[in-house]
Amino acid sequence: MMTVLDGVLMELQDCALPLLKDVIATDKEEVAFKDLDVAVLVGSMPRREGMERKDLLKANVKIFKSQGAALDKYAKKSVKVIVVGNPANTNCLTACKSAPSIPKESFSCLTRLDHNRAKSQIALKLGVTADDVKNVIIWGNHSSTQYPDVNHAKVKLHGKEVGVYEALKDDSWLKGDFITTVQQRGAAVIKARKLSSAMSAAKAIADHIRNIWFGTPEGEFVSMGVISDGNSYGIPDDLLYSFPVVIKSKTWKFVEGLPINDFSREKMDLTAKELAEEKETAFEFLSSA
Repeated sequence: MMTVLDGVLMELQDCALPLLKDVIATDKEEVAFKDLDVAVLVGSMPRREGMERKDLLKANVKIFKSQGAALDKYAKKSVKVIVVGNPANTNCLTACKSAPSIPKESFSCLTRLDHNRAKSQIALKLGVTADDVKNVIIWGNHSSTQYPDVNHAKVKLHGKEVGVYEALKDDSWLKGDFITTVQQRGAAVIKARKLSSAMSAAKAIADHIRNIWFGTPEGEFVSMGVISDGNSYGIPDDLLYSFPVVIKSKTWKFVEGLPINDFSREKMDLTAKELAEEKETAFEFLSSA
């Protein structure tokens, strides 16, 4: 893959980006992970046709155990690690467990793409821009069990902020097609493009890192997969689960005290169950990898 990487390097140089000083293309962990401030782990083993999920988990445990160990050994202890490669939540947990000297709060996985998809679906439906929609939530796994929740979301309409449910007045869409559209958007993109999301994923990674670095705007929260320890939403500890968070001084905190209705509860628990199962399978491989 080094020749492919050199092609990417050429394109980056050819963008003449004002903030880009240097790019090092390498296939050596000790070079790639040295003194990192931020690590974006994009590479993972994609699921091939006829492949069982556990085979996918096994292949990825190997990759993320190795990358976690490399982070532990070579990166700054203050490094922020963002996992994008799927299954992102469990890959992130594997890397985290393999890097015991880096705080587990420094590991997060990307659910911002789902978050942005949810925002844009609401905006399209209301004929506003995505910027006018805030505080959507993605709960759980970056998979088709994720729960896009707009019970606490607000939209700017005619100069004032209103709740999304109130603005749309279409509960059956919000509890039905809206959720499935966001859950299955990745597959829809693949079906149409014959390739997975690229630009929208890159934009989401940039959004995610920008928020870690510069914080979230006042009164706004975002979704990211983080370690579930100490959450107040009844999600078991030691899962890498997507929550609503606010960020200040490069440190995230759970958004607390959001009321959860029965509809949400069931969906939040379902995705937690899937993550617990994934974790169990991955950890069997982790101890033998």
